[in-house]
Amino acid sequence: MRRTPTSTTRALILAMLIGAAITGAACSQDAQDDAATATRGVLDKTKQAGDTVLDATKDGIDSTIDATKKSAATVIDSVDQAGDRAADATKKAAQQTADKTKEVAVAIGHKTKDVVSATGEVITDGWITTKVSAKFVDEAVLKDSNISVDTNDRVVTLKGTVPSGRAKTRAAAIAGGTEGVTGVVNQLVVNVT
Repeated sequence: MRRTPTSTTRALILAMLIGAAITGAACSQDAQDDAATATRGVLDKTKQAGDTVLDATKDGIDSTIDATKKSAATVIDSVDQAGDRAADATKKAAQQTADKTKEVAVAIGHKTKDVVSATGEVITDGWITTKVSAKFVDEAVLKDSNISVDTNDRVVTLKGTVPSGRAKTRAAAIAGGTEGVTGVVNQLVVNVT
């Protein structure tokens, strides 16, 4: 690395030149001694000034290094905290996604339980109740009947009164023959009035 002369170096060179000029010009030993003493004094002061500059430079470098270390530690802490926050957010998003996926899977599971009728309608408990009740209206044997139809998990429960045993049997047969029905609970009572 090439260095440019500093003021300390220039002062040192100047002091040496002055000392050499004084030493060379002196004719007597005393003059030479005085010149040497003066040169040593200038050299000592120059060295002290150089040491002071060097110490100040070292102190400045040490302060800069300390400040850089502190800044780096702060940046590392910030990056760690940001990483932790990102990891937490990712975990939360993954959990929410898993929960939503379960929810959708359950909904799809329920939908796949639903059977589709011949007309393309989804067969639900409500659909079955409506169909059974509608079929009862057209049956002559069920005239004067008071039948309540309830469907739960495709099992039809019949409650109420019918005019005969034949009407009770026919109502159960109609309910059992309705599309999507898996069972019939016949709680109909024959009204003998």
